[in-house]
Amino acid sequence: MRTMWRRACGLTVAPLVMASAVACGGGSDQASEGTTLRVIVNITPNLTEKYWNDLFDGYEKAHPGVTIKLELTGTISPDAKLRQDLAAGDPPDVAQQITPKADNVSLFTDLSDQPWIKKTPLTAQYAVGGKHYVAGVGEQIQSLVFYNKAAFAKAGVDAARITTMAQFTSAMGELKDAGYKPLQTAGQWVTGAQFSMIADAGVLTADPEWSAKRNQGKASFAESGYLPYFDHYKSWIDDGYLEKSALGLTYADGQTAFLNGKSAMYVMGSFFVPAADAAKKSDDIGVFTMPTDGAYPSGQFGNISNPYVVVNKSRHKAEAIEFVKWATTDAAAIKSQLASDGNLREGFTYPMSSLGTSVQQILDKAPSVLVKSGESEPITGFSDELNKQIQSLYTGASPEDAADGLDKWWNSQS
Repeated sequence: MRTMWRRACGLTVAPLVMASAVACGGGSDQASEGTTLRVIVNITPNLTEKYWNDLFDGYEKAHPGVTIKLELTGTISPDAKLRQDLAAGDPPDVAQQITPKADNVSLFTDLSDQPWIKKTPLTAQYAVGGKHYVAGVGEQIQSLVFYNKAAFAKAGVDAARITTMAQFTSAMGELKDAGYKPLQTAGQWVTGAQFSMIADAGVLTADPEWSAKRNQGKASFAESGYLPYFDHYKSWIDDGYLEKSALGLTYADGQTAFLNGKSAMYVMGSFFVPAADAAKKSDDIGVFTMPTDGAYPSGQFGNISNPYVVVNKSRHKAEAIEFVKWATTDAAAIKSQLASDGNLREGFTYPMSSLGTSVQQILDKAPSVLVKSGESEPITGFSDELNKQIQSLYTGASPEDAADGLDKWWNSQS
């Protein structure tokens, strides 16, 4: 069910200040009465409703007559929420966390004629047919293993010596023997996402074009470097290193369990850092780059952070474009969003904890940032299907079943 959050215009907030050359009502047939922009936002333990409300109050202050209405996705993805609204003939104006690609690009406004768009991160990597439909605030890295320093000390595990998948698995056994849940996971989207963070680092470092080849039908999950990672993952379930009951946890539950010291390791992106900072646990947590079956250190699987798209059927397109420009180019807006989710952007710094600094050092040493975009962008629905197949490993499916299931699903979408 959609939840809408309204706020009055004119409230002030520190994160954002940007004067606009475009009037708030420019281009809208409702300009004289004020404009309400409906924005689908990403809600996480870091990016709360309050955070977005405070952030966008600054936009309303700088643009009298414009009101931002948050739309929360609940249990469905932003893409599903957008399609639901479009099917109902009730289009929002802006959406976050949706990646334009060849099969959905018609839903979004081409921003290529906006001079500011090329100054936003990863613009070239996320172009579709040479055109720019998405603007991001920064970038994330996600091939990271966060660990409980006390657990590692008790188990006698040296994080600096974990560079291979065999060593990673061995460490889980030692941590379990020491009385810890070795690796924290959760249900919802977490299961599949963690698998990507684990496997993509190795596979895409070895072959950066693998995803493009899969799109071209020249590669498969069942006959590639992905299958050994399915094997590793299944063995962790069978050995009790991953608890089957974890599928009943939400993303927030899993994160809290790790922060509370109930588990020894947690595979997650750089956006975990603010949660550790808020819990005042950053000094108790270490981080190392994901072990692989190949080169080490590997490239870091990463992506655009806080991406915004303007919905093509928006009834207030000019105002929506101005809003996205503001959210992705204003210095105060950028720093606020980067800090809130532990993201990075060249030319922008903000105070970091010891854990945040460690993540930055991993990025500095990484040979590359591996981005699935453009020709390497998976087809629509892949993340949900991957999640489904990884969760099937908990209920008896074999690694071969999961890999083959992904291939069959992908082929059926072509």
